[in-house]
Amino acid sequence: MKIKTIVTGALIASIASGICAQTPSPSAASSASAEPKVTVDSLAPTEMEETIRTLKSNFVDPTALKDQEIDRATLEGLLTRLHGGAMLLPGKSTNAESPAPFYSEVLGNHIGYVRIGSLSPDNLNALDKAMSDFATKKIDALVIDLRATSSSDFNLAAEMTKRFVPKGKTLWTLRKTAAHQDRAFTSDRDPVFQGTTMVLLDGETSGPAEAMAAALKAHDQVLLIGQPSAGRGVEYSDFPLTSGKILRVAVAEVIGPNGLSLFPDGVKPDLPVELPLAQKHQIFSQSAQRGLTNFVFERERPHFNEAALIAGTNPEIELRQQRRGPEESLQDSVLQRAVDVITSLAIFQKH
Repeated sequence: MKIKTIVTGALIASIASGICAQTPSPSAASSASAEPKVTVDSLAPTEMEETIRTLKSNFVDPTALKDQEIDRATLEGLLTRLHGGAMLLPGKSTNAESPAPFYSEVLGNHIGYVRIGSLSPDNLNALDKAMSDFATKKIDALVIDLRATSSSDFNLAAEMTKRFVPKGKTLWTLRKTAAHQDRAFTSDRDPVFQGTTMVLLDGETSGPAEAMAAALKAHDQVLLIGQPSAGRGVEYSDFPLTSGKILRVAVAEVIGPNGLSLFPDGVKPDLPVELPLAQKHQIFSQSAQRGLTNFVFERERPHFNEAALIAGTNPEIELRQQRRGPEESLQDSVLQRAVDVITSLAIFQKH
């Protein structure tokens, strides 16, 4: 779609939303709701121009259609229609977000789990150490958690992805259509693990992490579990405005190994599983002290028996009382599903 058509369509959409915000009389509202709706995108360019002229000449509030208001409506609608490809920011922030730490653990004595966290040199070193540790143990499956990974560093994302993608394989391409430039990222090393791999993602998997998910998904032994990624598989550039505000613009898009762009639809999981973000954040925070086992595997439940009858106690009731705290009910359903799939595959392969 041409940019002029996008701008004009955004203008009409914004003006129309302003008109709809007015409170009509009951009879007018009833009459309007009974009439068929026409979308802005269905209008031809000449119809859009005619609609704007008619609005300027006849709308009850002429101040709503001054040039400045039209410009504001156009920009507001355009930013909405670009699906996060452009955004206005207040300026350079002095309060940088704390980097998400790397985390690893062995689950069920044979599943290696790595939460990548922020894309940083320290976390890359931590990943190498964890994979080296896994190699000395009987690890036959791997879970790569990208649900806490958002960054703008495609180089580090590529370095991490190379640990799991065969040498010579294309990871992704950064395409700058306006500049007619393509930058391809390719694996130049042998993977450190080639067994069954589950990749976890959700709406907080953003930017280069989405490229990682797409590159990993392209291989047979990898399954994606969770929710669709953020749909921000782009490279941004910041353009300062004279006021000090920042216009952040997507200047390049990620093209996955399948040749499709990740913007704005993101990466879809092979196996959709929901988990509220607030619950995920709690689990991630507590796992640093408690580990992940309690959030994945069901604890063995004590049952009422003869000894309890003689003692006058009920282990089941006591357990429920002990677990009254909200943290005791937390379950990482996404990671739990990954472990279930790995277990099912192992049983299937044995037979």
